[in-house]
Amino acid sequence: MLNGFKDFILRGNIVSMAIGLAVGSAFTAVVTGFSKAFITPLIGLATGSVGDFSEAKFTLGKTVFPYGLAIAAAIAFVITAAVLYFLIVVPMAKVQEKFAKEEAADPKSAKRDCPRCFTEIPAIASRCAHCTSEVEPTSVLAEKIPAAR
Repeated sequence: MLNGFKDFILRGNIVSMAIGLAVGSAFTAVVTGFSKAFITPLIGLATGSVGDFSEAKFTLGKTVFPYGLAIAAAIAFVITAAVLYFLIVVPMAKVQEKFAKEEAADPKSAKRDCPRCFTEIPAIASRCAHCTSEVEPTSVLAEKIPAAR
């Protein structure tokens, strides 16, 4: 029973996911710290509040609504998402696109009409399946596939 648990924990995808979560939380802490240290005070200066904008609040009756915290969290989220997108997602997509192998085209997927009965046949066919007339293969792939005669 413990061997199965050990195998589950030591799988490559579980370990990779755990590392990704740890790096993600550390990155989020850095971005949140940057947002609190620089962005939020700049917004506070621009809007006329003194110091940290994240401490902005309003009171309705006896209830306090700290709306500055919500705005600071939204700003940290947008910064985190933008940095992840432009520094990780876009470069990885370019790398994947560069190394992606072209899928081999299925020689039977290209179609054409039989010149005698006008039914649709594969482009590499050397004989029509409907009228049994011999036809010349038109596909470039026909050179690779020997004609069955």
